[in-house]
Amino acid sequence: MTDSANTFEAQQQGRPTGPLVRGYEVVIGFETHAQLSTASKIFSRASTAFGAEPNTQACAVDMALPGTLPVMNRGAVERAIRLGLALGSTIAPRSVFARKNYFYPDLPKGYQISQFEIPVVQGGSVSFLVGEEPRTVRLVRAHLEEDAGKSLHEDFVGQSGIDLNRAGTPLLEIVTEPDMRSTAEAVAYARELHKLVTWIGICDGNMQEGSFRCDANVSVRRPGEKLGTRREIKNLNSFRFMQQAIDYEIRWQIEELEDGRAIQQATVLFDPDTGETRAMRTKEDAADYRYFPDPDLPPLVIASEWIERVRGEMPELPRAMAERYVQSHGLSAYDAAQLTQSVALARYFDAAVEAGAAPKLASNWITGELARRLNAQDIGIEQAPVGAVQLAQVIVRIADGTVSNNAARQLFEELWKAGSTTDGTTAEFVDALIDRLGLRQMNDSGALESIVDEVLAKNEKNIAEYRAGKDKAFNALVGQVMKASQGKANPAQVNALLKARLDR
Repeated sequence: MTDSANTFEAQQQGRPTGPLVRGYEVVIGFETHAQLSTASKIFSRASTAFGAEPNTQACAVDMALPGTLPVMNRGAVERAIRLGLALGSTIAPRSVFARKNYFYPDLPKGYQISQFEIPVVQGGSVSFLVGEEPRTVRLVRAHLEEDAGKSLHEDFVGQSGIDLNRAGTPLLEIVTEPDMRSTAEAVAYARELHKLVTWIGICDGNMQEGSFRCDANVSVRRPGEKLGTRREIKNLNSFRFMQQAIDYEIRWQIEELEDGRAIQQATVLFDPDTGETRAMRTKEDAADYRYFPDPDLPPLVIASEWIERVRGEMPELPRAMAERYVQSHGLSAYDAAQLTQSVALARYFDAAVEAGAAPKLASNWITGELARRLNAQDIGIEQAPVGAVQLAQVIVRIADGTVSNNAARQLFEELWKAGSTTDGTTAEFVDALIDRLGLRQMNDSGALESIVDEVLAKNEKNIAEYRAGKDKAFNALVGQVMKASQGKANPAQVNALLKARLDR
C-alpha cells in the first residue's frame, strides 16, 4: 500500500480540473491488485487453483513455519515484466522485497512479503477513452507481493473461519497518480487496465473470484486548493459497484464538508445492498507497517536479455491494434477502441474482414447487432452462435445488393437461432437461406420500373407536393414502392428511378 496522493501534490496543482460537483473538484487514484496467472504461489509450489476446499492449498512456506524459506516464482517475475512493457514503464534491473508488518487473523506470518522502496515496475501510463475523449493516467509503480488468506463470516454463527488457500498467491499491485477527476474517468481507467492485464495473459481478470480487485482513493477539494483528505474504498469487485461506491463517497464527503465537519482519513467498504460506504478502520500510512528488508530473499535481478526476450514474445497491444484499424480500415478511433476490448473480439473482426466483409460494415454489425445480442444473453464473443465467417457472408450480401439491411437482420436472426458456430458455413448455404426466407432484393430494373410507374399513377397528390418542394412527399412515394414490392426493392434503385421520373 502506498501513499502517493500527497507525495505528488505538486504535480497535481498544474493539472486541469475536471467537471465540478457542487463546486468541488473530485480527485481519484487507484490501487489495483491483479492476481497473476501462475499455477503455483509466489514463494512456494502450492497451487493457486480457485475453489479448493478451505486450507488444502496452504503449505508450510505460505505460513512461514520455522525452517522454511521462500523461493521466488520466475513466472510471476516474467508477468511483471510483461506488464511493465505494456505500460511503457521502467523495469528495475534490481528490486528488493520487504516485510510489511501488520496483524490480521488471516495473515499467518504476521507480515506480508511485498516491495516498498524499490519496486520491480516504475512509472508508465494507461491511455483510454472516456466516451470519445482521450485520457491518460500516470502510474507510480507496480510491485510484486503475496496475498493474504481470507476470513469467512457468512457461514458461521457468532464466529469466523480462516481459509489460508489464498495466502501466498502472487499479486501485482498497480498504483496510479491521483489523476482522475470523475467517476466516469475512474471506471474507464479500471476497464482499460482490466482489458490490458487479460490481453497480455498475466491475469484472468475474474472480479467475482477476486483476481482483479480495485481500491479507489477518493477526495474532494475546491478548485485551486491543496489535495483534500482521502478515503480508500477497498475491494471493489465489479465496475457497476465501483461507479456506485465512488459516486456515493463523493456525495458523502461534500455533505460532510458543507456541514462543517472535517474528513478523516480512513479505509471504507461499499455495501451494495444499501449503496453506501462505511468506515472499516483508520487509514494506515507507510510508517504504520514498519517496512524492513526481508532477510530471506535476495534482491531480484532482471537482466536486459530477459526483458528483450519477453518483449519479443509480447502480442500486439490493444492500443496499437486500434491505431492500425484506424489507419488501415478507416475506422473511427471510438469504433477501433470498441473492437479491441478483448483479444477474442479483435480476432472475430479480423476473421470477418479476411472473409470478405467491408471493415466499416463489419465494425457496425459487431458493435451493434452482435453486441446487443451478446449482452442480452450475457455471453461472450466466444459463445456467439453466428461465427465471423457467417457474419461476413451476410455483410457481403448487403454490399452486393442481394439483401437490404432489414432483410439482413432477418437473415442474421435465422442464423442466430440455428446456433451454428461453424465458421465453415458455405456462401451457398446463406444464399439458399435467403431464397427460402424470400429475402432476396428485387434488382430487376424492368420489374421495378413497372412498380414505380404504377405507384406514380396512383399518387398524383404526392407528386404535386414533391414538385412544390415538400420532401416528405418523396419519402411517401418511396414507402409506397417498397410496400408494393413487399420490401424486396433495392432502396437505392427505388430512389434513383423515382428521381428520374419526377424530375424530368
